[in-house]
Amino acid sequence: MCENYFPKIYTPLVPPPTQPHGVVRRKGPIKWPFSRDKNKTSQTTPSLIISFRHLSLSVAFHKNKSTLLSLSLHHLCLSSLSLQMAKEEENTGVILLTKPLSLEGDSDVDYRAPSLLQRVLSLFKNVRPGSDLTRFQLSPQFNIPKSHLQCFGEEVYCTGYDLLGRCNKAETPHDRFTAVVSWSISTLRPVIFGIAPYNPILGETNHVTRGNLNVLLEQVSHHPPVTALHATDEKENLEMIWCQNPTPKFYGTSVETVVHGKRQLKLLNHGETYEMNSPKLLIKFLPLPWADWVGETRIRCHETGLEAELYYGSNSWIRGNPRTIKGKIFDSTTLELLYEIHGQWDRTVKMTDVSSRKETVIYNANEVISGLKTPIVTDLKGVWPSESAVVWGLLNQAIVGKDWGKAREAKKAVEEKQRELLRERESRGETWIPKHFTVTHSKEGSGWDCSPIQQLVPPAPISVPL
Repeated sequence: MCENYFPKIYTPLVPPPTQPHGVVRRKGPIKWPFSRDKNKTSQTTPSLIISFRHLSLSVAFHKNKSTLLSLSLHHLCLSSLSLQMAKEEENTGVILLTKPLSLEGDSDVDYRAPSLLQRVLSLFKNVRPGSDLTRFQLSPQFNIPKSHLQCFGEEVYCTGYDLLGRCNKAETPHDRFTAVVSWSISTLRPVIFGIAPYNPILGETNHVTRGNLNVLLEQVSHHPPVTALHATDEKENLEMIWCQNPTPKFYGTSVETVVHGKRQLKLLNHGETYEMNSPKLLIKFLPLPWADWVGETRIRCHETGLEAELYYGSNSWIRGNPRTIKGKIFDSTTLELLYEIHGQWDRTVKMTDVSSRKETVIYNANEVISGLKTPIVTDLKGVWPSESAVVWGLLNQAIVGKDWGKAREAKKAVEEKQRELLRERESRGETWIPKHFTVTHSKEGSGWDCSPIQQLVPPAPISVPL
């Protein structure tokens, strides 16, 4: 199938069996695809190094050249390869989308730096316990090639099973509520110890479509970091609005991140709004290093009076059974206990009906967060300059290639550009305003509140293959 996709334009590269880690290396100049002269080549382009495990799309805009090369990798082959003409004589950029964090945790192997624990401990040797780490700067060796903004977005649009559709299709309030509980569990992804995503820049966006679900995120504040999310599905008639403010603090032998803010899921066909919060992220250094989601979360539906309390357990190095979840669903108007919930969120979660003692599997992590597909660019011209994969493209490329010198330069360039923009705004007396959300802040109540400006999120130039 791959060989026949564009038979007259290009012959796809297939990784040879002897090549380690599924990497194809194409050296030397690339033959001009439209030339009938086999000996004629175009202007020499850099060698191609393609990782079939992580690289989904790499777009290079070459200065003073009129060619734009788009590579889309899928199922260990180039399922869609297009060569388009573009007039980008002044701009140089790279778009690189990497594999989402999933149950398999492949990124743990590929991006973990050597002597990681010693390096992590050295980072915090001059940091006092209780310090706020929101302004803490990490070297690229401690980064995965994606932004926090993308990680939040992947919780919604990168999934192997349509749990959102099940929420809307359930017939009874009880069935819809348990479906929402299952979906909320699916937003948790395994965390890799010792490495973290980039802190998003002010105004950074992530606009992605999965099927009929269109998702848009914007970084509406840099210090403190606040991320807004809006997602709509016209077919299922549902809407999602998140406003999140993660606050990491150092406590000597651990880092604890509290994710402030609320998440709303609206099932408009049923007139129901579900509000929920996020568990905390706990990173422990000693006695053994690990990182995971812990603490209590609540899910409420004011229209039906149903409520859930879920508790996520830590990864105990003594007793085992990591990533546990326990909880209950009850009627908040009568305090009647309806269901008990138990299991492991990276395996299976079961629900027991208190009245009948019938047990049902409500969540299977292997079906939902395993084998996740990498988003691909479907409309190059529609990608905004503020898109995460554009902002961090050069840094992503350097980290994937383990070129740490280039990575430091790329990260510094992004940070210096933001400082320059800040100085320009201050010199003109301007206040930065988000493009896609209205934002309010109060020291009381929920703190930050984000409201989308548009009623519907438009289809995105980046999509997740179904």
